[in-house]
Amino acid sequence: MTLEFLLTSFIVVASPGTGAVYTIAAGLAHGRRASVVAAFGCTLGIVPHLLAALTGLAALLHTSALAFETVKYLGVAYLLWMAWMTLQSRGSLRIDIEDASPDDTPRSHGATVLSGILLNLLNPKLSIFFLAFLPQFISPDAPRATLQMLMLSLVFMAMTFVVFTLYGLFAAAMRQHVLERPAVLRGMRRAFAAAFVLLAARLLALHR
Repeated sequence: MTLEFLLTSFIVVASPGTGAVYTIAAGLAHGRRASVVAAFGCTLGIVPHLLAALTGLAALLHTSALAFETVKYLGVAYLLWMAWMTLQSRGSLRIDIEDASPDDTPRSHGATVLSGILLNLLNPKLSIFFLAFLPQFISPDAPRATLQMLMLSLVFMAMTFVVFTLYGLFAAAMRQHVLERPAVLRGMRRAFAAAFVLLAARLLALHR
């Protein structure tokens, strides 16, 4: 494992994206525990891409226009659905002003985890990342190349969980200030809905 890999992975993980926006939104909506659950869900969403890379399915996604476009449009549709649900204050990111405690919890942690998994599962950029990025740090002649790739992937996943959790915990710390200001709360809902729409547009413009 090299310093270059760690630095590059950190830049990729810390850059604002779908998972970061979702985790921050979960922290603001339901507090600290929900932000950790959301970060966990986003991290689990990496596993299918890792398995695809290890089994060669990611290569199919990279070479097949139909497979790539199918996953991409499913991801766009899901992001737009998340934007609509956020704007309507429904679903796992619902923010309730009444009876809200500093560390409120969503009605279902399972829904929060599932949304995080789907957000990353329907992101074809992750499969391309594992296909094109990780092999650069693995010697093709290494006797345990698969094991090396697995270890680097686990490091990437751990980094994702830690960074997203920090994002969510910071958002949760600001939650009460948001809940005390209904106008700010409405603005935050619109801002997160807009962020999901922008992320959908960015995904729509993505090419293999």
